Amino acid sequence: MGEDLVLYKDLGGKYGLIDRHCRHRRADLSYGYVESCGLRCNYHGWLYDADGRCLAQPYEDVAHPEARIRDEIRIKAYPVEELGGLLWAYLGPEPRPLVPDWEFFSWKNGFRQIVKAEIPCNWFQCQENSIDPVHFEWTHSNWSIRLGGVAGPYTPQHVKVDFSEFQYGFQYKRIRTDTSEHDRLWTVGRVCLWPNGLFTGNHVEFRVPVDDENTLSVMWHFSRVPREREPYVQNSIPTWQGPIADPATGRWISSHVMNQDFVTWVGQGRVADRSQEYLAPSDRGIVMIRRRFLDDIKAIAEGKDPKAIIRDPAANRAIVLPVAERATSSRLGSPPRSGRRSSPRWASAKRKRLPTRGPSIHWRQHRADFAASGGDCRRVTARRLRITARLGSAPFRDDVRGAGDLRSSRHHDLEGRPNRGNRMADATLRRGRSFAERSTGSVDCSIATYGRNGVLPSGPGHENCAILVRRRSMQLQRRET
Repeated sequence: MGEDLVLYKDLGGKYGLIDRHCRHRRADLSYGYVESCGLRCNYHGWLYDADGRCLAQPYEDVAHPEARIRDEIRIKAYPVEELGGLLWAYLGPEPRPLVPDWEFFSWKNGFRQIVKAEIPCNWFQCQENSIDPVHFEWTHSNWSIRLGGVAGPYTPQHVKVDFSEFQYGFQYKRIRTDTSEHDRLWTVGRVCLWPNGLFTGNHVEFRVPVDDENTLSVMWHFSRVPREREPYVQNSIPTWQGPIADPATGRWISSHVMNQDFVTWVGQGRVADRSQEYLAPSDRGIVMIRRRFLDDIKAIAEGKDPKAIIRDPAANRAIVLPVAERATSSRLGSPPRSGRRSSPRWASAKRKRLPTRGPSIHWRQHRADFAASGGDCRRVTARRLRITARLGSAPFRDDVRGAGDLRSSRHHDLEGRPNRGNRMADATLRRGRSFAERSTGSVDCSIATYGRNGVLPSGPGHENCAILVRRRSMQLQRRET
């Protein structure tokens, strides 16, 4: 964490993540330009490849070829790998672990999108939210009722919770006054994906540490298309930026579910003071992951792997995770059917929302536009770049909760069947900024972290550009050449 790096894709199609400054006179390589192999400094033309080696020094190579000074030059560089529409960078020592190939990355016949937001607090207090089932009752359900202008009645109450650990993380389970021990949220539950994610069955949220006091929230979401649209192939994944504060008042946005989480995380302070807490029985999951985190730190110090590190290629193929809705799915290999309980957590109740800027895009029309563009994300997302990364002892995640209002479609379930009784004909995407704003200036970056892995996007529109990954703000500057 805290490094200033440049991400680029050269003309040969290879990604590189290298030090921001040229080894010669410390020029800013985010203003460099890509070549067939590597990134060239715009000051004196020194050329670097993805391994940080200096391939060319134009003047020295001509005037003093016998010196071969370039053989002595090397700058910091990290390997980059593409998976699931994201670029993953490994920022730790060798031997590097494998990038986890989670099953949802290979799900078919669905529309994928990424939403991110910058949260001014430490990543781990965000991740603790991933194993706190009781907060749903008060932070989301009941608070949403009160935000709707009524005093009740409140939603069903939690009466029993349980937590368990498995190979890739933890599971939390719950029983409410309207459910029993036969309910899938008790028999299977939800997944706290270690060390920095929450997987609910149709989306995964990562909490990516920027530094000790800032986190990048990254959400990767999958929506099953109707049966009549199969086969559906998505060639590029759109990315949205979710604001967290009302610019008019400076207050945190609380009208969206994910923003409600943000309010609670930030309210604990930049770094939560655990010495002032008074934990209760419902916090047993919090205690479990804190102990695991300390155990992982000890393991790394002893030269051992922390939890959930994958090194066996045979085991790293569409890794199956616990999904409560899977039992209702009739198609093998397909994602679970979506029901009311599995709807995305940001699908807010009917209530008054803050006004948003930018056009509203009907979900079905968005899919049609995307398909008509031949999968060219530039037409749909105004040439937005997306980046995600995974580092070592920190994690990653993204959420909308705010300026961009993302409502999940209940018009069809994940099996492509119409959902009767639901009055929403389709989903609506409300964006906090206009297309024009998104197509100019700096582009926000998502950086994810995992163990010692890091995530940095791919797809059309990423050619001929260098990207600056800034400390704290984690913004990217796109330079066309």
